[in-house]
Amino acid sequence: MLSIAHARRYDAAVIGGGPSGSATALMLARAGWTVALIEKGRFPRRKVCGEFISASSFPLFAEFGLLDDVRGLAGPDVRRVGIFAGETVSISDMPAVPGRFSKWGRALGREHLDLLLLQGAVRAGADLWQPFRVTQIQSTNQGWHCEIGHGSTRTCLFAKIIIAANGSWERSPWLPDCAAPHKASDLLAFKAHFDGGALAFDLMPLLVFPGGYGGMVWSDTGRMSLSCCISRGALNLCRKSDERAGEAVLRHLRNSSLGVADALKRSKLRGAWLSAGPIRPGIREAVANGAFRVGNAAGEAHPIIAEGISMAIQSAWLLCRTLLSEQNSLDNPAVLADVGRAYATTWRAQFAGRIHAAAVFAHTLKRPNSAALALALPKRFPALITFCASLSGKTKQIPMPPSAC
Repeated sequence: MLSIAHARRYDAAVIGGGPSGSATALMLARAGWTVALIEKGRFPRRKVCGEFISASSFPLFAEFGLLDDVRGLAGPDVRRVGIFAGETVSISDMPAVPGRFSKWGRALGREHLDLLLLQGAVRAGADLWQPFRVTQIQSTNQGWHCEIGHGSTRTCLFAKIIIAANGSWERSPWLPDCAAPHKASDLLAFKAHFDGGALAFDLMPLLVFPGGYGGMVWSDTGRMSLSCCISRGALNLCRKSDERAGEAVLRHLRNSSLGVADALKRSKLRGAWLSAGPIRPGIREAVANGAFRVGNAAGEAHPIIAEGISMAIQSAWLLCRTLLSEQNSLDNPAVLADVGRAYATTWRAQFAGRIHAAAVFAHTLKRPNSAALALALPKRFPALITFCASLSGKTKQIPMPPSAC
């Protein structure tokens, strides 16, 4: 570890420059904090992600000064939701979000969204360390001593507060290793973009197929985004020996769903397939070992509800508002502990319901018998799709001052 005497000093160090990390750095820097934003990758970058942003998050983008940029880049309003499963194609209305910004969500690729938020954080005054990884970290009575590195370069930072905004499947030297042995039930995530296609521009269907689930939506620059999760066992069964994983997933989807096959007619793959995982849905600790967590580091829902981006940005807002409410007393360990408990409570109130709902949806559709019943109901009662979209948190807005809503 480099000497603390030579460390760059900050009020907060945010580890991870994705939506939750950049939004956190942006908010704290705008409030006058000195912030280090540490990101290991180079931007712009493609990421495995469903790309949908619920309209419930648009007030936050307005607060960040980025709403016009997001609207200018994102795809069309998503006004309808549906289910594509086997020969079933059921469609209903997307539940509308009240407020003055928009009733409907849109989709935006992570290479655009992440860069917008990262640049916003830098404009607000955050110091960007990119591409740097955290190589060592140590807690002290005064804060956190971090060593970050890129190639042979090593730099030492000292921060009063550390905020974890890393992906849930990434190993980190500063958090317990959550890696687990591979299992056939592991869910692997895939994503691709397509030009052309016959999907209605205002529709985002849930794709249900043997071994997994996914979604489709029109995103930015006139491209259609397809993302899905499939179990390792199902992928191994459907994949030919000489076939790439993405090609096997696409063939499996086409063969399993009439709606997918029709939507992809005359479409052309744009770029390569991306993959990641296994995903680790569930509620983790919002504060652990003195470190605050946002985004997937705090917890994530099954992607079946398409709320990942919104949850990431909203969790950043919750943490920052809690920290800023006591910012003049955070040197007191007792106050900092109280802030951590308050953040954990508000985090659960905002997200636990949709995480549990997503788990119920995902596990129901993984079992053939329960899936058959669940998929038969929307055919007779399409409004159930709208109701389930509401349960997923599509209309649950973050608590904000009335003037910002």
